[in-house]
Amino acid sequence: MERRTFLTGSLSVAGAVTAAGPTAPAHAATPPSRSTGPRPHYTANRAPLRQEPFLRLPPGSITPKGWLRAQLDLQLDGLNGRMPEVSDYLDEKTSGWSVPDRDGWEELPYWLRGFGDLGYVTQDSRVLEQTRAWIDRILATRQPDGFFGPARLRTALDGGPDYWPHMPVLDALRTWHEYSGDDRVVPALTGWLNYLHGQPGTLFGKGWGAARVGDTVDTAYWLYNRTGDAWLLDLVHTLHAHSADYTHTVPTWHNVNLAQGFREPAQYGVLAGDPAFLAATHRVYDTVMGTYGRFPGGGFAADENARPGYHDPRQGFETCGVVEFMHSHQLLTRLTGDTVWADRCEELALNLLPAAFDPRQKGTHYVTAANSVQLDNVAKTHGQFNNSFAMQAYQPGIHQYRCCPHNYGMGWPYYAEEMWLASLDGGLCASLYGESSVRAKVGDGTTVTVTERTEYPFGDTVTLTVSTPRAVAFPLYLRVPGWCQDPSVRLGGRPVEVRRSGGHLVLDRRWHDRDQIVLRLPMRTTVRTWGAEEDSVSVHHGPLAYSLRIEEDWRRSGGTDAWPEYEVFPASPWNYALVLDRHDPARSLTVEHTRARAADPFTHDGTPVRIRARGRRLPGWTSDDQDVIAPLQQSPARTTRPVEQLTLIPAAAARLRITSFPTAATSAAARQWAAVSASFSGVDSPQALLMNAAVDPAGSYDQNIPRFTWWDRTGTEEWVRYDYAEPVRVDAVAVYWYDDTGHGACRVPASWRLEHRSADGRWLPVGGTPEPGVAADRFNRISFPAVTTTALRVTAQLRTGFSGGLLAWRTGPGGPRV
Repeated sequence: MERRTFLTGSLSVAGAVTAAGPTAPAHAATPPSRSTGPRPHYTANRAPLRQEPFLRLPPGSITPKGWLRAQLDLQLDGLNGRMPEVSDYLDEKTSGWSVPDRDGWEELPYWLRGFGDLGYVTQDSRVLEQTRAWIDRILATRQPDGFFGPARLRTALDGGPDYWPHMPVLDALRTWHEYSGDDRVVPALTGWLNYLHGQPGTLFGKGWGAARVGDTVDTAYWLYNRTGDAWLLDLVHTLHAHSADYTHTVPTWHNVNLAQGFREPAQYGVLAGDPAFLAATHRVYDTVMGTYGRFPGGGFAADENARPGYHDPRQGFETCGVVEFMHSHQLLTRLTGDTVWADRCEELALNLLPAAFDPRQKGTHYVTAANSVQLDNVAKTHGQFNNSFAMQAYQPGIHQYRCCPHNYGMGWPYYAEEMWLASLDGGLCASLYGESSVRAKVGDGTTVTVTERTEYPFGDTVTLTVSTPRAVAFPLYLRVPGWCQDPSVRLGGRPVEVRRSGGHLVLDRRWHDRDQIVLRLPMRTTVRTWGAEEDSVSVHHGPLAYSLRIEEDWRRSGGTDAWPEYEVFPASPWNYALVLDRHDPARSLTVEHTRARAADPFTHDGTPVRIRARGRRLPGWTSDDQDVIAPLQQSPARTTRPVEQLTLIPAAAARLRITSFPTAATSAAARQWAAVSASFSGVDSPQALLMNAAVDPAGSYDQNIPRFTWWDRTGTEEWVRYDYAEPVRVDAVAVYWYDDTGHGACRVPASWRLEHRSADGRWLPVGGTPEPGVAADRFNRISFPAVTTTALRVTAQLRTGFSGGLLAWRTGPGGPRV
């Protein structure tokens, strides 16, 4: 099924939810005043748009080096850099973006914006030539009314234009203009936006564009700052008024829509001048992350759409969502001056993005999860993920994953271009740290070069050397990451006076040739407890999250020698709980530096840093019958297995990964984990009973929590059971039946019984209540003389002609609260 088909309706899949929760704390630089200092040397907002503290430098101003250049080189020879070899959407003879009477949608626009910027940051002649060729083809499709591209898109959205696919094209045209000065671009953008301006406002509430309209707002500001055409601001008002409402609600739970769309209120606030719009963007972010982002890596649980109840670290984040979320954070960094957005961009880039594709970047996969122990090319049919198609193996995926292979290419090039920013007061800002150099105008217009040497994020020292033809005064902003408590700065080997401006250290002085600044960002090892995810923990050192090193068995599953497809299987145990000092968990962890250089750090053998830890095997933590890791249960987890030495590596270097860990304890008060299985599971997984560990259903037809059913078995005797690694003592059980009367064919069962497994392996009924309850809309509880067992089984007789299932199953003291 095509992506555009199976995603239909996702805008309304969960309804509109009011955004709630506190706004994030601000760490914004004080916006410099243009009236009190030098004017910016790069295009800034015209009145009445609010001034942005930081500005993008022209593409080509920044030269990435070190590990980032290595990733870009892999991209040049990988899927994005050679996409025309494998994607039929990029055929110049059949694409509607070059031949308007042919078909075309988002694929070429997605690819081109990342591909072009790859050329600008690497100066690769082949990429630059192909970029120019595609820009020429696209501009040649312009029509007198301003429309361009595939003619079919004129009427593709309820008889009106589908304006979404043009959004990434507008990005590609803008950066091409900034790089080349091509004088065709501004008229082309003017024509297109004027064409949109002539459409009824109701258009902007339809289709994918409704949830992603902030991209068009950004282009309208870009063009207004160059032409001063006031009608562009009228268009922005229209776009905001009629598109998805992020100001008061969360209007969509589709992951890419959210990753792009949540920033729209803050963008509109640049024109509206009301800080409430920025607050709305913070509220949406906090609501989404507070519900679905409760694990390390910076993403959120939405393996298509975020779904109520599916927030465990095993749920994936789409590759498109990763790069779009990074882009949004970059935009908000410049718009607000708040370093928290750069921190969030860095978290995604350094912990999640590299694991979204194989180490040679020959293939990508659809979703990346914080906890994932097998990446196979097998569809998961029990509802573990929102999509039923296979989406975990690494492959070019041109037709399997559709959007992500074409879109992922923006990730590293955009990151490189946002490492350095111009400040409104004529200075420079080091925003994202990495080996690089930047060439820019500062102060009185002098062009300087700043060279950055660093092993960051694997080292804590950043050395900046200024090259200037003459002395020049300008401010230099240095971002202090939110995790860093004690930064220090030295100039020429001596401490230097700096001022704080939000989350930045600012050196405002007269600079001379060969001035050298050494910034130290001391890194600490920390352990974060995720209370809302069963008190699981994650391990961090500086900006990096760490995952268990699981030996990876890479198996070629298809493709060609040039474009292989891989599945990845575990070749070592993964089900460990960490043994941590109760009073100071970080004391249990030891950072080690390997002999590897940071040239290719996102592989097992290439990482220059690892952490030694201790843990115990947790046999109750298993994968299901389709090799999907079971959700977390409550920590501390009871296990008496021997303590073992574990190796943790940066999460980005781990394709198989455990990043959210349970903690281990041997006491009787610790929680005994259960492994759950069933006689049959069709569309619903028995893992739902673990996911509902602390849930009180609103009723037997509660649709806001995961469920387990035996559908489509009807009238049969079926069972579901818990297995324990060590004996448990139980004297009570409560079950909550699923019943969809009036909606489907599931009913409470005709009868059921509870059995326990005896020491000799037989299944025996428990004593106590002779006829367990089958009431709907409440827990049905039975008590019985205590039994000690390693397994419990609920066996249900389904009603004739009907199926059945459970929303929750809880055991008494000593067992898991499920």
